[in-house]
Amino acid sequence: MAFDEAIAARLRAALARRRGIEERRMFGGLAFLAGGHMACGVVDAKLMVRVGPDGHADALRQPHARPMDFTGKPLRGFVYVEAPGFAADADLEAWIARALEFVRALPPK
Repeated sequence: MAFDEAIAARLRAALARRRGIEERRMFGGLAFLAGGHMACGVVDAKLMVRVGPDGHADALRQPHARPMDFTGKPLRGFVYVEAPGFAADADLEAWIARALEFVRALPPK
């Protein structure tokens, strides 16, 4: 599975000023990890965001978000966001902030 390089570049630029971010190929796309925990990434032309179980319902109420169904079964705590949902830099930043807030609260790996 390929991933959209333009979206990956936007994520890299948005995450560049943050410490402790690692880039790794996962889920057939590109993932960004914080403290060893997958936070967000890109699969095909979709933004992949880890929001956690408690943030899942709220994330799904956001425009252009849907359950992440990578395996054919929805993965609770993760969402896909279609391109219109992060077209503006402020929207992309909001999704990244949501993901980082969740993963930074997890125990260290």
